[in-house]
Amino acid sequence: MGRLMLSICAALLLWTPLAAQPQVFPSKPIRIIAPFPPGAGTDTLARTLSGPLSKSLGQNIIVENRPGAGTVVGTEVAARSPADGHTVLIIANSFTINPAVRSKLPYDALKDFTGVARIASTPMVFSVHPSVPAKTLKELIALARARPGEITYASSGAGTGHHLAGELFKSLAKIDLIHVPYQGGAPAAMAVMGGHTSILLVNILSTAPHVATGRLRALAVTSPERSEVLKDVPTVAESGFPGFDTAIWFGTVVPSATPKEAVNRLSAEILRALQLPEVKDIITRIGMNSAGLPAAEFDVFLRAELRSNEKIARAVNLRID
Repeated sequence: MGRLMLSICAALLLWTPLAAQPQVFPSKPIRIIAPFPPGAGTDTLARTLSGPLSKSLGQNIIVENRPGAGTVVGTEVAARSPADGHTVLIIANSFTINPAVRSKLPYDALKDFTGVARIASTPMVFSVHPSVPAKTLKELIALARARPGEITYASSGAGTGHHLAGELFKSLAKIDLIHVPYQGGAPAAMAVMGGHTSILLVNILSTAPHVATGRLRALAVTSPERSEVLKDVPTVAESGFPGFDTAIWFGTVVPSATPKEAVNRLSAEILRALQLPEVKDIITRIGMNSAGLPAAEFDVFLRAELRSNEKIARAVNLRID
């Protein structure tokens, strides 16, 4: 019995240091959850970054689309995932808008997530079906005032940055438009091109190709300066609303209990990927601007966005319950 106990103790002593060593991150494929359908801005960015990240992290990157309920479906999936760094959620403005407009969420944006990196930003575009008798934003406002409560605008979903920007514009222009949410910018664009809704308010990625073919007419971009992709289209500020500046931003978060080492590694590799010429080229081509922020700074940015969106939502009386 004595020899047996000595053998067991010796084996435990040999095994314990190995067991105590932390697992090197990443140790398995990484899943990026995109809470919008294929073709949306978050999906495009996730797939653009997946190649470089797979090389630098030494693991396969799997992009998983989980659209629905204004990004709530995909965000809940991420919140319930293991906090080990192997599940990343790619987000946009809706992440910080939903807490301001929905009283019941199956997660807490502040407590359940931590920022990893901001990636990019892009202006939104007000565009219309060619049959709409408005060639400028001022003409669209005049049309809406002549037909209050009759004209519809399509966005990428309830509680998204497009939705909040639309309601803010309605308030400033003193017009009554009917919001029609879709599950992403691409479905919203198809609805407007099909004549089901009159106005489209989504990002340039979902707008510019159809403006080029004449299936949509662009009226204004929401950035302070004109877009390189739609150079001839004026800004909302130029169209009579000085200071109007709303943009869609994109970033990544992980469950809040994720080890700091994993968060920092992910953040560093994403920011490094954004500097690659091939990644920069794609981001520019789809009408976006690189807007990298590391984990700590992005976390501060998210909290500031939450406070700002709460103020705007109260001001325009926007609720989605």
